[in-house]
Amino acid sequence: MRWDNLGDNAVAAETALFGTDAVTTRTFDTPEFRGITFHEVRARSIVNRVPGASRMPFEWTVNPYRGCTHACVYCFARKTHSYLDLDTGLGFDSQIVVKINAPELVRRQLSSRRWQGAHIAMGTNVDCYQRAEGRYRLMPGIIEALRDHANPFSILTKGTLILRDLDLLVQASEVTEVGISVSVGFTDQELWRTVEPGTPSPQRRLDVVRTLGEHGIGCGVLMAPVIPFLGDRPEQLRETVRAIAEAGATSVTPLVLHLRPGAREWFFTWLRQHHPRLVGRYERMYADGAYAPTWYQRRITRQVHELATEFGIGPAGRGAPRRIPVPEEPAPLAGAAEQLSLI
Repeated sequence: MRWDNLGDNAVAAETALFGTDAVTTRTFDTPEFRGITFHEVRARSIVNRVPGASRMPFEWTVNPYRGCTHACVYCFARKTHSYLDLDTGLGFDSQIVVKINAPELVRRQLSSRRWQGAHIAMGTNVDCYQRAEGRYRLMPGIIEALRDHANPFSILTKGTLILRDLDLLVQASEVTEVGISVSVGFTDQELWRTVEPGTPSPQRRLDVVRTLGEHGIGCGVLMAPVIPFLGDRPEQLRETVRAIAEAGATSVTPLVLHLRPGAREWFFTWLRQHHPRLVGRYERMYADGAYAPTWYQRRITRQVHELATEFGIGPAGRGAPRRIPVPEEPAPLAGAAEQLSLI
């Protein structure tokens, strides 16, 4: 791993993600963690600036974990595991880096005179409410620090564990802007079990949306990803938007599957095993890069927005209450339906 080879020279110190003496590796012989290795590290920083070239609409992020037991076969963050010389396939699903000092680092950063109270986004790389959070409980301390400094923040998650911190979220929402979004790309049970095997079911995630709303925290849904040829039939889109509306979501934002390096290879491995007849169609659809053709993205966006209007929820837009912002990717032509991308 990258931290195994760090020395005392200046170059190593500059590129080091963690201190050489700050890594503890653990395994737990319990059903929920069997087969998973946790690398507990003391991170040198936790509030990270988004690169200037990024299209993300926020400037700062907090990611207390690397790797994710949700094991979504399409996850764009798989490539980040290669930065630590870890495998981007099964390794991403089972080798989890835990930044055990994340809460204290967040509080230290927010207490700095140089910190200007900028919005902090969480869950934009891997899910901060994945199963590991049930054991390590990093998020309560992080939310408490944000609450105590009245610092605006947002969370994107597929995890129902966020409800454990409901009281803290309510307290924070009373003093600052809190944006919560839950990712639900489809309600098809068979597709969920194979493509997102480590996540709570779509219905349980929608229960989170409902519960948050009942406690005064409006919650948007990222309908992400819409998976071509597997989750994009009109009846599938209708059923998903209907369920999102019934859960009381404040907004719905459709995002078509994109396949960046790292995720692309793993997704195609899964596709060859489960849907070999679709391999050729995917190779053609994604021949020009990570994103589906613009015409396809616009079609899906238009269909979802029309369904959202039918079921009484508008497309996510400027001014929607308490939602995580998402960037445009790729930029649409003037007058075209908007396609947003985060997942």
